[in-house]
Amino acid sequence: MLYVTYGTVDYLEKLVKKHSNETLLLMANQDTAVLFHETEGATIFNEPKKYDVLDSTGIITNGTFAVLNNIPVTDEGRPLFEKRFSERARLIEKEPGFSAIRVLRPTRGDTYIILTLWESEQHFKAWQDSKAYEHAHKKRGSEEGIDRKSIFPRPSYVTTYTKVAIEN
Repeated sequence: MLYVTYGTVDYLEKLVKKHSNETLLLMANQDTAVLFHETEGATIFNEPKKYDVLDSTGIITNGTFAVLNNIPVTDEGRPLFEKRFSERARLIEKEPGFSAIRVLRPTRGDTYIILTLWESEQHFKAWQDSKAYEHAHKKRGSEEGIDRKSIFPRPSYVTTYTKVAIEN
């Protein structure tokens, strides 16, 4: 499972320090901070957003730049959406600067998250300009593309975060 909570950097940093034995990744952008907790056991968060990990490659704590593609999906569209990601080409893993990916199904709500972690924002931008990215999104906008199906109740959106350095 992957758990997510949001808050201030100061508050979330205290959680990280208190639970140094857990797999935690603290990140922030200009608006908020986010803390990811990846575990097979119980979470340390009081009221987390909880996600089933459908696909996973890499170590989540290795990334310093996170891209969250937040994609609302209808109940009827879930099987098609999940099938699409189970059949992905897996080319992103070979890109320079790639650290990890998590395809996350919400346990409540309708918004899936495709979380990719990179060594830097420049590595992510290079991926967006790559042939592998072009291949991964080649059906977008076509009749075969999942984006043309009526399984999306509203537009997807992207959020990005940078890793917070924690001082001891």
